[in-house]
Amino acid sequence: MAFEALKKDLIDVDTDVRSYIEISEEYYKLRIFKVLTGSVASITQSLCIGAILFLAVFMFSLGVSIAINEAMGDFYSGFLIVGTFYVVIAIMFYLFRHILHRPLLRNFSKHFFNTP
Repeated sequence: MAFEALKKDLIDVDTDVRSYIEISEEYYKLRIFKVLTGSVASITQSLCIGAILFLAVFMFSLGVSIAINEAMGDFYSGFLIVGTFYVVIAIMFYLFRHILHRPLLRNFSKHFFNTP
Protein backbone atom coordinates (compact mmCIF):
# COMPACT_ATOMS: atom_id res chain seq x y z
CA MET A 1 0.00 0.00 0.00
CA ALA A 2 2.79 2.42 0.87
CA PHE A 3 4.54 1.61 -2.37
CA GLU A 4 1.40 2.39 -4.36
CA ALA A 5 1.10 5.80 -2.68
CA LEU A 6 4.79 6.48 -3.28
CA LYS A 7 4.43 5.42 -6.91
CA LYS A 8 1.42 7.74 -7.34
CA ASP A 9 3.32 10.63 -5.72
CA LEU A 10 6.31 10.06 -8.01
CA ILE A 11 4.05 9.99 -11.07
CA ASP A 12 2.44 13.26 -9.91
CA VAL A 13 5.86 14.83 -9.35
CA ASP A 14 6.98 13.72 -12.82
CA THR A 15 3.83 15.21 -14.36
CA ASP A 16 4.30 18.48 -12.45
CA VAL A 17 7.97 18.75 -13.48
CA ARG A 18 7.14 18.13 -17.14
CA SER A 19 4.36 20.73 -16.99
CA TYR A 20 6.72 23.24 -15.34
CA ILE A 21 9.37 22.68 -18.01
CA GLU A 22 6.85 23.17 -20.83
CA ILE A 23 5.47 26.36 -19.26
CA SER A 24 8.98 27.70 -18.62
CA GLU A 25 9.96 27.00 -22.22
CA GLU A 26 6.93 28.92 -23.51
CA TYR A 27 7.66 31.79 -21.13
CA TYR A 28 11.25 32.12 -22.31
CA LYS A 29 10.18 31.96 -25.95
CA LEU A 30 7.76 34.83 -25.33
CA ARG A 31 10.39 36.75 -23.38
CA ILE A 32 12.96 36.38 -26.19
CA PHE A 33 10.33 37.44 -28.72
CA LYS A 34 9.52 40.54 -26.65
CA VAL A 35 13.17 41.53 -26.32
CA LEU A 36 13.92 40.96 -30.01
CA THR A 37 10.81 42.84 -31.12
CA GLY A 38 11.67 45.79 -28.90
CA SER A 39 15.25 45.83 -30.15
CA VAL A 40 14.28 45.63 -33.81
CA ALA A 41 11.67 48.37 -33.39
CA SER A 42 14.15 50.60 -31.60
CA ILE A 43 16.85 50.05 -34.23
CA THR A 44 14.37 50.66 -37.08
CA GLN A 45 13.15 53.90 -35.52
CA SER A 46 16.71 55.05 -34.92
CA LEU A 47 17.71 54.29 -38.51
CA CYS A 48 14.70 56.13 -39.96
CA ILE A 49 15.22 59.19 -37.77
CA GLY A 50 18.96 59.07 -38.45
CA ALA A 51 18.43 58.95 -42.22
CA ILE A 52 16.07 61.92 -42.15
CA LEU A 53 18.43 63.91 -39.92
CA PHE A 54 21.34 63.00 -42.18
CA LEU A 55 19.52 64.40 -45.21
CA ALA A 56 18.57 67.56 -43.32
CA VAL A 57 22.14 68.12 -42.10
CA PHE A 58 23.48 67.41 -45.60
CA MET A 59 21.19 70.01 -47.17
CA PHE A 60 21.94 72.52 -44.44
CA SER A 61 25.67 71.92 -44.89
CA LEU A 62 25.44 72.51 -48.62
CA GLY A 63 23.58 75.75 -48.04
CA VAL A 64 26.09 76.97 -45.46
CA SER A 65 29.00 75.97 -47.71
CA ILE A 66 27.59 77.85 -50.68
CA ALA A 67 26.86 80.90 -48.49
CA ILE A 68 30.46 80.90 -47.20
CA ASN A 69 31.73 80.49 -50.77
CA GLU A 70 29.79 83.53 -51.92
CA ALA A 71 30.87 85.58 -48.90
CA MET A 72 34.55 84.74 -49.39
CA GLY A 73 34.47 84.89 -53.17
CA ASP A 74 36.20 81.50 -53.42
CA PHE A 75 34.59 78.30 -54.63
CA TYR A 76 36.30 75.83 -52.26
CA SER A 77 36.63 77.72 -48.97
CA GLY A 78 33.10 77.08 -47.71
CA PHE A 79 33.31 73.37 -48.37
CA LEU A 80 36.68 73.15 -46.62
CA ILE A 81 35.43 75.09 -43.59
CA VAL A 82 32.28 72.98 -43.24
CA GLY A 83 34.26 69.76 -43.81
CA THR A 84 36.77 70.77 -41.14
CA PHE A 85 33.93 71.50 -38.75
CA TYR A 86 32.56 67.97 -39.23
CA VAL A 87 36.02 66.44 -38.75
CA VAL A 88 36.38 68.34 -35.45
CA ILE A 89 32.92 67.12 -34.36
CA ALA A 90 33.86 63.52 -35.28
CA ILE A 91 37.10 63.77 -33.27
CA MET A 92 35.14 65.10 -30.28
CA PHE A 93 32.68 62.20 -30.51
CA TYR A 94 35.60 59.77 -30.64
CA LEU A 95 37.31 61.33 -27.63
CA PHE A 96 34.11 61.36 -25.56
CA ARG A 97 32.70 58.04 -26.75
CA HIS A 98 32.72 56.58 -23.23
CA ILE A 99 30.21 59.25 -22.17
CA LEU A 100 27.89 58.11 -24.98
CA HIS A 101 28.47 54.44 -24.15
CA ARG A 102 26.91 54.59 -20.66
CA PRO A 103 23.44 55.92 -21.63
CA LEU A 104 23.22 53.48 -24.54
CA LEU A 105 24.16 50.57 -22.29
CA ARG A 106 21.58 51.65 -19.70
CA ASN A 107 18.87 52.01 -22.35
CA PHE A 108 19.49 48.60 -23.90
CA SER A 109 19.84 47.00 -20.47
CA LYS A 110 16.46 48.44 -19.51
CA HIS A 111 14.87 46.82 -22.59
CA PHE A 112 16.69 43.51 -22.19
CA PHE A 113 16.25 43.02 -18.44
CA ASN A 114 12.73 44.45 -18.22
CA THR A 115 10.82 41.88 -16.23
CA PRO A 116 7.10 41.55 -16.86
